[in-house]
Amino acid sequence: MDVTMSIKSFLVLLIFPMMMNCQEKTSKIKNNQSKKTIMNQDKNLEKATFGAGCFWCIEAAFDQLEGVKEVKSGYAGGHKVNPTYKEVTTGKTGHAEVIQVTYDPNEISYETLLDAFWVIHDPTQLNRQGNDIGTQYRSEIFYHNDTQKELAEASINQENASGKYAKPIVTKLSALNDNFYPAEDYHTDYYELNKTQPYCNAVIAPKLRKFYSEFKENLKPAYQ
Repeated sequence: MDVTMSIKSFLVLLIFPMMMNCQEKTSKIKNNQSKKTIMNQDKNLEKATFGAGCFWCIEAAFDQLEGVKEVKSGYAGGHKVNPTYKEVTTGKTGHAEVIQVTYDPNEISYETLLDAFWVIHDPTQLNRQGNDIGTQYRSEIFYHNDTQKELAEASINQENASGKYAKPIVTKLSALNDNFYPAEDYHTDYYELNKTQPYCNAVIAPKLRKFYSEFKENLKPAYQ
């Protein structure tokens, strides 16, 4: 009997973690399927694309805004098809690190997204953000349609006339023209998964604290 119980105990210890792992995987699959279902059902969703330095930082900020359904890090504005992160970092492909935001215009406006864009980076720095230097870190708004172009132009003019900056804004305004390539998977939720890393702690965290203070009313409940 002791031998039987020992075998049963062994089997429980062996199988239980496997069952838990399967449950976790099933839960993740269901969550992903649910998210895809919501994205497919709501055809009123729109997209916006911004370059404002390292995409790890701006992804973390925009993902927390109420009305934002998805944020993808990627590359835009270059001449090479489907570039890699390593290629983009050389500055030779012409791409900027960007985020593409999928949002519900009934919950958050494009103008509010533009406001967030100005807050999360310094638009007066040419081809850099702090110690991140290179054309891939440039400040750029990629419009998806004429309405976004007009709103972005007005926003740039408003920011330039605001007196907030000691230098002129160098933000570029360009048509996206479907020239967006998603970044590699390991860039997704990079800050959330790597908060203790020196770069995240020293560079991203201070920017997010400033962002939170200015967009407190626009944050998703989980981040308020």
